[in-house]
Amino acid sequence: MPAGASESLGVANPVGGAAGTQPGARAWFVLAALCFVYVLNFLDRQLLSILAKPIREELHLSHGQIGLISGLYFALFYCLISIPVAWFADRSNRVRVLSFACALWSAATIACGFAATYPQLAIARMTVGIGEAGGVPPSYAIISDYFRPGTRGTALGLYNLGPPLGNALGVAFGASIAAAYSWRDAFLVLGAVGVVTALIVWLTVREPVRGGLDAPAAGQGPQSMAPFMATCRMFFANPVLRLVALATGANQFITYATANFATLLLMEEKGMTMEEVALWYSLLILVSMGGGIFLSGRLVDRLASRDKRAYALIPAVGLILAVPFFVGFVLAPGWRMAMLLAVIPMALNYFYLSPAVALVQEEVRPNERVMAGALLLLVMNLIGLGLGPTYLGAASDWFRAAHPENSLQLAFLTLVPFYGLAVLLFFMLARAIRRAAQEAGDL
Repeated sequence: MPAGASESLGVANPVGGAAGTQPGARAWFVLAALCFVYVLNFLDRQLLSILAKPIREELHLSHGQIGLISGLYFALFYCLISIPVAWFADRSNRVRVLSFACALWSAATIACGFAATYPQLAIARMTVGIGEAGGVPPSYAIISDYFRPGTRGTALGLYNLGPPLGNALGVAFGASIAAAYSWRDAFLVLGAVGVVTALIVWLTVREPVRGGLDAPAAGQGPQSMAPFMATCRMFFANPVLRLVALATGANQFITYATANFATLLLMEEKGMTMEEVALWYSLLILVSMGGGIFLSGRLVDRLASRDKRAYALIPAVGLILAVPFFVGFVLAPGWRMAMLLAVIPMALNYFYLSPAVALVQEEVRPNERVMAGALLLLVMNLIGLGLGPTYLGAASDWFRAAHPENSLQLAFLTLVPFYGLAVLLFFMLARAIRRAAQEAGDL
């Protein structure tokens, strides 16, 4: 690369190291900073579902409208914008892209607090989706350039604690603020925190060298550019990458549908109050979802070095074990029993995230990581985030005519076949991983 090219791309003061370098204090600081941004990402994303009941009552919305605004409308902008953002981030300063994105989605979250009609709220939520499109893919690549191979599963497992922490804090603070003041104040306060965080990340996180911790044979030079269309063709032509995207999409269909309607189920059909949600449901998310994501990251680091199929088998086994407890959670007559039964599936349903992200980051060259991460998110979020909540809200509206007292419960039960679909896809992924290893001569 010609001298000065780094500066022209906005990559100032890059940091990195030789392959095999142990993560230092700066790497852990960056991981903590990016994890906090991810916490805000998910906190702002899930705030609508957490506060769905008071929002639904004030704006006179149906379950189907809640499903659309938290699912399909949000996902279309989030997923489609993520591809050009990832292309740009692969060619520029990823930290600055992340900082700007955080500021944008946080400002849009503040706008949600001022929405007086359904269209205004929908536009604000779409803008949140546009901002959040620039959050996760650059972070995956930054972390992969701060942590060497063999430690990335753990690092990404820690980073992926963002969703449970964001959900838990969103429930705790969002529900508490809403209970004490109003749902609008929750959006205003938490959006303002995000704007300040974006500025701090811009000023304190340094851009790492692309591929600085990978062996030279892993790809091209650290700053070389991966062609956009070539990267897309590579991703969808690779059976392993294609199947991991489809399998995680099927898994996320379950998790996003559940996450976006669990508080409504607990409050409307199981008698939980907003104050009880703020305490007990936030603890459930923090302990179970967080434990599942972190444990799966540790397991994949330990097991994948011996058998790479662990990237697929860990989430498959988790989903199989989760099914009876999920059914028990849905059928429980009261919120206390439901919360107790939800502990297991809440953890096992999220065994897919850390293995999937680590597998994709390991399978591609360093200069393809942001785009590969964005393509993974494109597929799994269009399926999971876009269709999961939309489907569950529509199913509840359909059941409501004949079963007005438990329409959400019946809608939740229709998610069980999707567990089987996700497990099948993960087993197909395991076969594809084994076949790829045989072709590469690793078996």
